[in-house]
Amino acid sequence: MKKPTVPPIGTSGPTPPEPQRRPAAFSVEPDAPQPGTTQTTSRRPRSFPGDVVIVPDAEDPFIGAAQALQPVPVAEPRRRGFSFAKLATGAFGLLLSLAFGLWVDRLIGDLFARADWLGYTAIGAVAVGLLALAIAVGRELLGLWRLDAVQNLKAEADAAADSGQRKRAAAVVKKLAGMVSHRPEVARGQKTLAAVENDIIDAPHLIELAERELLAPLDQQARALILSSAKRVSVVTAVSPRAVVDLAYVLFEVVRLVRSMADLYGGRPGSFGMLRLLRDVFAHLAVTGSIAIGDGLAQQLLGHGLAARLSTRLGEGVINGLMTARIGIAAMDLCRPLPFRAVKRPGIGDFVGDLTPSMTAKDRDRTG
Repeated sequence: MKKPTVPPIGTSGPTPPEPQRRPAAFSVEPDAPQPGTTQTTSRRPRSFPGDVVIVPDAEDPFIGAAQALQPVPVAEPRRRGFSFAKLATGAFGLLLSLAFGLWVDRLIGDLFARADWLGYTAIGAVAVGLLALAIAVGRELLGLWRLDAVQNLKAEADAAADSGQRKRAAAVVKKLAGMVSHRPEVARGQKTLAAVENDIIDAPHLIELAERELLAPLDQQARALILSSAKRVSVVTAVSPRAVVDLAYVLFEVVRLVRSMADLYGGRPGSFGMLRLLRDVFAHLAVTGSIAIGDGLAQQLLGHGLAARLSTRLGEGVINGLMTARIGIAAMDLCRPLPFRAVKRPGIGDFVGDLTPSMTAKDRDRTG
């Protein structure tokens, strides 16, 4: 026997089921335009009457303004090739070496003719001199090899990133770690890179990770070196009484900055390597026109209202400091083992506010 359904407490009977509604379509009318607004209507395409004049790129003011705002190109080493000057230098160097050898041989023979101990002393001096010369030449060659290794690593990194082969990218990362292993700032980055290196299979991402973990701390040190040199040049050239003192100190500071930059990134060049690095830096500045930095940069500074606050000497000091910063950026491009991909490349604008912080802050407050 079926039991009757007991309704819930508080209700008078069973709840009837809800009726199902069939789906229906609705038409949505467009909203009426608000008062005070204009309604846009579609327009048929049409041809413009008359002839269209195409302005050349050289005469287009918009293209010229866009090119003026482009960043300074990255510094690259000069290509070394055959030259008759190098051939002549090598030939005359060989001739002078033979002449020096004949003179030393005749000197030792004359000393032996006088006394045996004088001859043996001369032979010992020649042996010590040749050993020291061989060590010095070896160190110079090692410094040149380090500079070439930096440029070769850049080319290998670009080739590995373009090819997409992880094996080549891992070889680049290994060489980079060995090149900067002498710096304590990269110890943490080496541990992080070793922990996640096998988890990354994309070659460009692996190279970018190595750049962030290994070179980003060194980039901060490089920026601090550039800023310190620029500030010292600004102060010295602003208070020095003679232009000769300005030139001498700027050259001294530039040489020290370039050497510090090379040592920071693992280049560590010798004397000849340092000369070659300085030649590449100044050649890049001459080609890009960055040595004549005074006109455009002075107009930019004067446009910020600094002319009313700075004296002539102090303004020259700021200009010289910014030119030193430009040389430091070029040296950073040449000494850095990897091109800038994952990390932003510094520019002159990054140092303007550091060299003139109080003036620019006042100008912003006044114009804002």
